[in-house]
Amino acid sequence: MRLTESASNYNDLEKMGIGDILASINREDQGVSKAVELEIPKIGRLVKCLVQLFKQGGRLFYLGAGTSGRLGILDASECPPTYGVPHDLVIGIIAGGDTAIRKAVENAEDDEEQGWKDLEWFNINSKDMVIGISASGSTPYVAAALEKCLTMNINTGCIVCNTESRIAKASNYPIEVITGPEFVTGSTRMKAGTATKMILNMITTSSMIQLGKVKGNKMIDMQLSNDKLVDRGTRMIQDELNTSYEESKKLLFTFGSVRKAIESKG
Repeated sequence: MRLTESASNYNDLEKMGIGDILASINREDQGVSKAVELEIPKIGRLVKCLVQLFKQGGRLFYLGAGTSGRLGILDASECPPTYGVPHDLVIGIIAGGDTAIRKAVENAEDDEEQGWKDLEWFNINSKDMVIGISASGSTPYVAAALEKCLTMNINTGCIVCNTESRIAKASNYPIEVITGPEFVTGSTRMKAGTATKMILNMITTSSMIQLGKVKGNKMIDMQLSNDKLVDRGTRMIQDELNTSYEESKKLLFTFGSVRKAIESKG
């Protein structure tokens, strides 16, 4: 039996009080960061390859089903506003298409052909990397697509929560984060999902820093899509150039980005 499907360490959940339920979930969650920590060397190797591919004009694809697919789409969708990168640099694909983001599509994850077809739609090539996301490590939609990628000389990685999985075996850069049984047996949107989100944060954040999208500790290429971000950008310029808030805001609007505003005074 896969560890993610093994019985919860807790029983008679329906008899527990709300406080006990919440405390127990929190107790289980405390082990997630430690499980992720053990995988940092493997995450590092994946990121090193990914940065090299980005610099060669490559792209990153996340491929998953259900919660895993949604987490990949979430991370991909945050990259353009946060780092000012094109929308087609990091791409999230979910089994069943966009409909599956909000509503489960029956049997989509069991289709061994569709994952590769979905990647082909983007004209995937050997400069790209595909990261399969699957708590079980066995999702056919993901596994078969990664196996095809290997035959096409496309770099592959994965985030899974079991050892010796089909998906890990089809990955050049496997990340196997062992989070153990879920509080509710088999509910991998919980600890496994949390671990996956943490690792996705690590992959894209470290990659974008390596690509020069952060100066000091600030997102100097972020999109100015609302008043909060305009204020944040103004304060970044103010801190960097030691100018007044008003002058900093004027520079921001004049040049259209924090980076350009700062470089204008360089």
